[in-house]
Amino acid sequence: MAKRAISRRRFLAGFAPAAGAVALSGCDDLSRAPWFRNVLFSAESLTETVQRSILTPDSLATEFTEADISPVFRANGSTNPNDPAYRAHVANGFADWRLTVGGLVETPAEFSLADLRAMPSRTQITRHDCVEGWSCIGKWKGVQLAHVLDQVGLKPEAKFIVFRCADTLEETLDGTGKYYESIAVVDAHHPQTILAYDMNDEVLAVPHGAPIRVRVERQLGYKMAKYVMGVEAVASFAEIGRGSGGFWPDRGYDWYAGI
Repeated sequence: MAKRAISRRRFLAGFAPAAGAVALSGCDDLSRAPWFRNVLFSAESLTETVQRSILTPDSLATEFTEADISPVFRANGSTNPNDPAYRAHVANGFADWRLTVGGLVETPAEFSLADLRAMPSRTQITRHDCVEGWSCIGKWKGVQLAHVLDQVGLKPEAKFIVFRCADTLEETLDGTGKYYESIAVVDAHHPQTILAYDMNDEVLAVPHGAPIRVRVERQLGYKMAKYVMGVEAVASFAEIGRGSGGFWPDRGYDWYAGI
């Protein structure tokens, strides 16, 4: 299982000291060299290529035991969206909430929370690694994203799955401040990629992304979108947000955040 997996963190831990030594040896002259800047800008693509070459599509992130669950699980990102439609859903217990699934699919559909809970579920105890440097272990239960996608049928040209969310992290005139994220279709079909509706044996609370949040256990926390309202299959990000595949990638973060 995870014993054979070489994580992004372990790979970078070995690579970073060597890269740092090279950078320091040339200081400013090296940092201005076009070839060196190209190396830096290609790091994300290299990381994805290396990780995908090492791990099989079904390689699992480490799973833990009940005894390992963190006594307090920090809520990342926004914790209480002020979107009027979302607030109305909170007020009625998400009775009228529907997850829309569309884009490059054969049969667009909507699913209620009850519909998702009636589907086969997966439970996993995993570690959430935040880009800010903290980690927590939690227990998640939800439906595998692959199962939901099977209900609608992906078209062959679909390459990415985009998660549309209810929270706005930045007020912008063009609407690009609304949170969204995306993953590759191959990661959407990973066994541990789930739409979680329970956390630590309780209904998912608002600070943690109610009614559902994405769990993509082989990637960093900002990929695990909260307050998901829609799932969309697309061929590219060109017409979405600012074109980089997510709220934070649009602002300079790596799109592929594998660990």
